[in-house]
Amino acid sequence: MHKRLLLPVWAWLFFTLLACVPFYASVSDDPFLTAFVARALIYAIAATALNIVLGWGGLVSLGHALFIGLGMYSVAIPSFWGINNGWIQLAVCLLSCGLIGGLTGLVSLRTTGIAFIMITLAFAQMAYFVIVSLKLFGGDDGMAVAVASDFGAFTLANAASVYACGLVLLFLLTVWMLKFRESPFGMTLRAGRQNSRRVNAMGLVLKQYQLTAYVLSAMLCGVAGMLLANLNAYASPSSMTWVVSGDLIVMVVLGGMGTVAGPIAGTFLFIGVEEVLKHFTDHWMAVFGLLVVAMAMLGKAGVVGWWQQQRLNAAHKNSAKATGGVA
Repeated sequence: MHKRLLLPVWAWLFFTLLACVPFYASVSDDPFLTAFVARALIYAIAATALNIVLGWGGLVSLGHALFIGLGMYSVAIPSFWGINNGWIQLAVCLLSCGLIGGLTGLVSLRTTGIAFIMITLAFAQMAYFVIVSLKLFGGDDGMAVAVASDFGAFTLANAASVYACGLVLLFLLTVWMLKFRESPFGMTLRAGRQNSRRVNAMGLVLKQYQLTAYVLSAMLCGVAGMLLANLNAYASPSSMTWVVSGDLIVMVVLGGMGTVAGPIAGTFLFIGVEEVLKHFTDHWMAVFGLLVVAMAMLGKAGVVGWWQQQRLNAAHKNSAKATGGVA
């Protein structure tokens, strides 16, 4: 098989380990473990989606929680009206996220820097207040998902089924991201992050690439929201707040922006450390904040970049020793 079709060793090991989690949880009679890791898988999908615009496009969006919320309500509202067909809900999710992502992206991409951050934040907050005002759908209390999404061959009626679906989607997304990174589209997007003027001077309209990436990222976040709604059996407007968008950014930065493994590593580190600290202190948020600052000191390369640098340094040392021994 051609080398480009093979996944890195880390990916095979990681996904094999994740595939064993539900079996371990069943044997140890620990259903919380399945639900906990399922939540991490869902946020890993959302963080990977954000990485397309943040890590590769250089666009800092504080509004991606909007699309997670749209995905959640794409399940809850049809379910409220008795529509639990998962394919219909998925179509509603992709269409709404694609349309709103396109419209907000068109406006947001007319700006750069701080202005872009504030506009994406403003759109997310606007959507939050719209949902809060809809008393029919629970207002600021949110609404329960009456019936889980039914895709015919499978339903998302429990944590195990959501886990399996999330694992498969994250695996496929990782494979796709590895190819997307080296594709002409991905390389153009990455080049635009480094020097947008040069990309435009080559005859490529960078804004079109960025808008496409933004819409694609929005739709993937919406799918994560669908899974989260089924996992929680609940949809809440709090999923659209800037805090959720900020958490996604932290996950990407912690793991390593612009890398395939970074958002996944950052998500599991973020959620894992958060859960551990909750067991030791009621003031876990203060401790967690200090840990995030300490991890951020690794630089924008994040945990993955730091690990890659350590491996590179070790390889150089081994090479130097080998050369010295031969001499």
